[in-house]
Amino acid sequence: MTAPTFDPYAVLQVVPTAEQEVVNGAFNALAFKYHPDRDPSRRAATKMAELNRAFALVRDERSRAAHDTSRRRAIISGISVTVPDRPSSQPPSGRSQGSVLGFGRYSGWTLRDLARHDTDYLIWLSRHSSGIRYRTEIYGILRTMGVSAA
Repeated sequence: MTAPTFDPYAVLQVVPTAEQEVVNGAFNALAFKYHPDRDPSRRAATKMAELNRAFALVRDERSRAAHDTSRRRAIISGISVTVPDRPSSQPPSGRSQGSVLGFGRYSGWTLRDLARHDTDYLIWLSRHSSGIRYRTEIYGILRTMGVSAA
C-alpha cells in the first residue's frame, strides 16, 4: 500500500483547472482564517503549514506548471494521485430561492443552498472578485445565519 500523495489543490480547496487568481484567492482566504495571529491552536498551525506547502507548489504559473507536469507523469506511470471524491458538489435536488452560481465547483447551486453546505466558501466568495455581483445577497444570507463575513 502506498502512502497518500499530497494534493495542493485539495488543500487549497480548488480544482486543478482553477485560474491562478482563484488559487491565490483561496490561499489568501484560508491563510487569513488559519493564521496563528487569528487562531493560536495547534490545529490551525498544522493547517497553515499544509497551506504554505500547497501554495509553494502552485503559487505562480511556472511552479504550478512544473507540479502539474509531475502530477501527470505520476498518473501516466501508474502511480495514482489521490483526489478526494466530491459527491456533495452536486446541487441539492430541491431548489431554493435566490441567485444560482454559474461557475466553479458549486456551479448550479443557489447561494442559500451553498450557505447551508459550505459557509466558508460563501464567505470567501463574498471577498473574491467573482462574487462581487452576489455580495449584497451573500451578506444578507450570512446575517440571517448569524455569521460575519468580516
